[in-house]
Amino acid sequence: MTLTVADVIEALSGLRRTEAQAMPITNVVIDSRQAQPGAMFVALAGEHTDGHYFVADALSRGARVALVQRGKVALLDGVSAQRLDVAHPETPLTREDPLLICVEDPLAALQQLSAFWRLRAANPQLRVVGVTGSVGKTTTKELIAQVLATRFRVLKSEGNYNNEIGVPLTLLKLRPTHERAVIEMGMHQLGEIASYCQWARPHIGVVTMVAPVHLSRLGSIERIAQAKSELVQALPPAEVGGVAVLNEDDDRVRAMAALTRARVVTYGTAETAQVRASDIESFGLNGIAFTLHYDKRSLKMRLPLLGRHSVHTALRAAAVGLIEGMSLEEVAEAFFAPGEQLRLVMAKGPRGSLVLDDAYNASRESTLAALNLLSEISEHGPRVAVLGDMFELGELERQAHEEVGCRAGSVADYFIGVGARAAWMCRAAIECGAKPERVFHVNTNEEALSLLQQLVTERCVILVKGSRGMKMEEIVAGLGALAEAEGN
Repeated sequence: MTLTVADVIEALSGLRRTEAQAMPITNVVIDSRQAQPGAMFVALAGEHTDGHYFVADALSRGARVALVQRGKVALLDGVSAQRLDVAHPETPLTREDPLLICVEDPLAALQQLSAFWRLRAANPQLRVVGVTGSVGKTTTKELIAQVLATRFRVLKSEGNYNNEIGVPLTLLKLRPTHERAVIEMGMHQLGEIASYCQWARPHIGVVTMVAPVHLSRLGSIERIAQAKSELVQALPPAEVGGVAVLNEDDDRVRAMAALTRARVVTYGTAETAQVRASDIESFGLNGIAFTLHYDKRSLKMRLPLLGRHSVHTALRAAAVGLIEGMSLEEVAEAFFAPGEQLRLVMAKGPRGSLVLDDAYNASRESTLAALNLLSEISEHGPRVAVLGDMFELGELERQAHEEVGCRAGSVADYFIGVGARAAWMCRAAIECGAKPERVFHVNTNEEALSLLQQLVTERCVILVKGSRGMKMEEIVAGLGALAEAEGN
């Protein structure tokens, strides 16, 4: 079953245009450059530009349909295409000409279409796994999908497609062949995850942890917990297969058990966790080992995951696999199945150095976990931490930067703080024992890269991490270019 123009019209107007069933849609995009022959382009207004200016480009690349805002059709006067307003869905259509479908709000229409398609296209046996939490959503989503894919045909969110646009785009990729779907669910405001659940209809909800991420938007850690709990509240009752997978080691996540009708399965290192890890060992860049306990059975396993914090990621994936009928042995084997690289990646740097690229984003918890990994690496030379500002921490902003700086000062041989807030980290690093001559505060990634060229020695290991807005990947790219120039 493939999405068709008939499906789009029916989802948005209620009218089934049977003749449009013969007009398949190959993919749904919000970037006109990704439009392929037969695509549907959704014209969304962003902060810096408006998709309506790119409708002509999408159609020139072969897009069959463009979803546009009724109030902006004047911007499309030069576009050669037939038009159908969902308020008048009976308008005659031709198969040959591209089509502009006019709606009140293209984003709302995209979301409405995804909810329609979730029900229309789904295999009756499809089970959806929703993943949320303040930290670790993407790595958890990837590992759950990797485990499930050894037994089931799995659809997963691409990259970090976890918002009001990404979740619908993922759902529109559903086909009847999919047996499981793993959907990452991010959050900026109350009510968002509840909306995602209305579209995705998850059977299993996995909550990683509650931390002061987006605190500046939501105002309190309690409101963050409330927002994350929307996933478990939306799950179906236990008797029809609803399961909430909750972190036993996090008080706020554990408390969500009282808010759901679903069966609760807990994971963690606490003795009370149903899916539990004990005897945890970290071997730095050579992975981790622990004993996995579940249902009066245990199994010792060693996994190619980095850092002790990865144990919780493994437990979440194991819990979902076990819930879905896999054995302990199958889960253990699945951790070694070929999968996409998880968030933190290793790359070669100049002079034989190793770069730990965790530049995608940062919070207090994830940065402390990355520093803990850095401390566990003993087989290389000096440790260098390059940390950028962390955003959206609200009233805990200074405290969080100081805590991270103190840990960096005790772990790293050299510490570079990048950005205005990083000054707090640098001061804390020195107060916690770092040598002042080995702590550097800079304002730009260019300055950090220049410093690294002077500091990097053979076999040193460099951790690079910061909030998305700091664009720390520029530092990683610069180190990679230096290594390439050396022929490494």
